[in-house]
Amino acid sequence: MGISMANEVSKSNLKLVRIEGDKALKVFSPEYSKTDVLYEALNTARVEDTGLAIPKLLSVSVEEDGSWVIASEYVKGKTLAELLKEHPENADAYAEAMVDYQVEFNKRSNPLLLKLKDKLARQIKELDIHANIKYELSARLEELPKHNKLCHGDYCPDNIIVSTDENNNITDITAVDWVHATQGNASADVANTYLTIKLKDEDFAEKYIAKFCEKTNTEKRYVDKWMPIVAAARLTRKNEEEKELLESMIDICDFQ
Repeated sequence: MGISMANEVSKSNLKLVRIEGDKALKVFSPEYSKTDVLYEALNTARVEDTGLAIPKLLSVSVEEDGSWVIASEYVKGKTLAELLKEHPENADAYAEAMVDYQVEFNKRSNPLLLKLKDKLARQIKELDIHANIKYELSARLEELPKHNKLCHGDYCPDNIIVSTDENNNITDITAVDWVHATQGNASADVANTYLTIKLKDEDFAEKYIAKFCEKTNTEKRYVDKWMPIVAAARLTRKNEEEKELLESMIDICDFQ
């Protein structure tokens, strides 16, 4: 959820983000799961413990109406999504900055974070799909390498805050919304980011994946091995607009 200069910067049915001085307050409706609120705060703190420069968690509280509030440092700037919309001519440079920050946080880890492969296995198990496809996805997941790198889980332009100079070059960058952070294989996180961007901006998605593979000396086919798995995991969001595309991507044979 990106942060901007307005007092109330984002709102949905169950939560909103507002700015109060030097704090960004994420306010959850009273119906929101207390467990999920506390998990988000804990996950953010565990990412902080890796030493990565992110907006610091300041407090967790509850208002009189029962709404839980997570307070964090307010980071001034634009989201990368806003910057891309304003200056599409700089897309290559912005993709590089995005990858550089991801490579930096992938170097870190915290053994207390949930294991990404365990989360993906649970999501696949929850899917209402043909048993054979579910078996193939689970088998592919099991054979892929286990790593313990810090993974964001929802690393996309909407969750990246940047500062720029007078020429619109990025001078500072950080990410927010670490609720889905895990420890796992960086290529799985990259595949998820690629898919998330591709659903909105296929051209920038290709720039992003090409830049990641170039900078990390990673073959794209290695990232591709994760694509049916992250597509299957995304199906658990039950977004009808994405369903047809995602279902077309979970065939293991297409990504051998």
